[in-house]
Parts: sequence; C-alpha cells; structure tokens
Amino acid sequence: MWEAFKHNLSDPAGAAVPFFLLFMVIEMAAVRREDAHDKQEAEASGDRPGMGYLKEDTRTSLTMFLGSLGFSVVFRTAAFLLYTVIYVHLAPWHLSASNPWTWVGVIIGVDLLWYTYHRFAHRVRIGWAGHQAHHSSVYFNFSTALRQKWNQWFEVLIWLPLPLLGVPPWMIYFVFSLNLIWQFHLHTERIDRFPRWWEAVFNTPSHHRVHHGSDPIYLDRNYGGILIVWDRLFGSFQVEQHRPTYGLTYPVGTYNVWTLQYGEYVKIWDDVRRTRRLRDKLGYVLAPPGWAPGRN
Repeated sequence: MWEAFKHNLSDPAGAAVPFFLLFMVIEMAAVRREDAHDKQEAEASGDRPGMGYLKEDTRTSLTMFLGSLGFSVVFRTAAFLLYTVIYVHLAPWHLSASNPWTWVGVIIGVDLLWYTYHRFAHRVRIGWAGHQAHHSSVYFNFSTALRQKWNQWFEVLIWLPLPLLGVPPWMIYFVFSLNLIWQFHLHTERIDRFPRWWEAVFNTPSHHRVHHGSDPIYLDRNYGGILIVWDRLFGSFQVEQHRPTYGLTYPVGTYNVWTLQYGEYVKIWDDVRRTRRLRDKLGYVLAPPGWAPGRN
C-alpha cells in the first residue's frame, strides 16, 4: 500500500502543477493586455463569447482541480494495487523499463488507450456523466485544463491491458502523467497553429479547440492525447474552421462544483427511474448523450 501511495507522490503531473499555475498567470496577463474596447465590442457583438478569463469560472476550475487531486490519490492507489496483482500473477512476461523501446511502446500504447477511453467517454452516457465536467466551461484557457473530473473509475479500467502485457505498474501512470502534461498546453486560444507537419501528427491547441466546441460540426471530434493520428485513422478528425462555441450543448447555468461533477448522474437516475422497459433503461445509461426512446 505504501509503495502505491509513494508513486502518487512522485507523479510528474504533480511536480508540474506550479508550472501549470505559472502559465495560467502569464496567459491572464496576456489577455488583460488586449485592447479593452475591442474586447467589449467583440463580446457585445457575439463574435467572441467566453473570451479570456472570468473570475467565477476560473475559481470553479481551480476548485475542481483541487478536488481531483484528492480523488486521484484514492483512485490511483487502488489502481496501482490492482495492476500490481495482474502484473505479478497474470502477465506472461515482464517488460524492462531500461529498454528504450519499452518506453516508446508504452507511450504509444497509453496514447491509443487514452483515445479509446476518451471516445467512449463522449459516446456512452455513463462515461460522459463523469467527463462532461471538464467540458462545462464556456471559456477556453489554461484554467480549463485544470477543470478535471472527480469520477475516475473508467480510467482505472482502460489501463488494464498494460499490466497484462507486462508493463510495470509504476510506468503506466508515469507515462500517463507525461500525456496529461502535454495536454495542458492544448487549452488556449493564445496559440494559433503550428507548422503543417506538426499539426498532421500531434494534437495541438487548434485541434483541441475543436474538441471543446459545442458547434454541430465540432461535436465528438479530436479525441487524441499526444497524437492526432488516431483521429485521422479512425475517422474522428475535424480541422478548425472557425472559432468554436465552447461548453456543453445545453446551458449549465451554475458554478456549483457538486452539480457540475454529479448532476449528469442524477439526470441518468431520473431517466432510468421513470421509464419501464429494460431496453430503455439501458439506453439511458449506455447510449450516446441525448438519446431518448423514439428519438435516436
């Protein structure tokens, strides 16, 4: 148990938190230097809603981030113990962390599994119930990157193939932390686009702005973590054509973190409870968000 907890303390993503906050402050300063008149004019015309930072929104994102740190220790410690049992007793071989090719394979494997999980979280309502908290802001900035979910049980399951294939349990979350560190810089409007070859291979702020868009053309697109090639291969890629409308497809109307984290679970329960057919009950849980009997 102590070894599992100790690995959480040495998590690279945890060590990167001061840098996350520093870059958030830098971005805030950059936004404030914009011409105030132009900003107000753009907001009034509806051209750039959700521009920059809003105090209440940022506070909500940071509160979610602090909560996610606590829940992460619990989930990751339990997951580490589970992975260790699988690695020791079920894996047919053990990969060496001293082999550079092991690192290459794990980095690619973690990114592919993240794509798989991320697509599941958008296309299956019970998965979306946890993940939607990250998409609930109508602002898109570095604080949005810290607006993390507290419900991480599906992430525990998605990494199960790795210890079974002989990946050391500590390596799984170490590499996933590197993946999350990469994803931080994707949450900004201050970076336009990188060179074409970079945009073709890697996930970038432009690609991720699409992912956070609620416009019909942008819905359920660009699930990649580090690499965007998975989206290109599996048909979920969308290039950024115009500035997205950020947030969910329905108004959230609250900064209450408990509602933002657990409100969708309450809605699922209400839908399941009021319908009679088992088929419809399962649909409300396992069908895509927005599904209803006779509608989809």
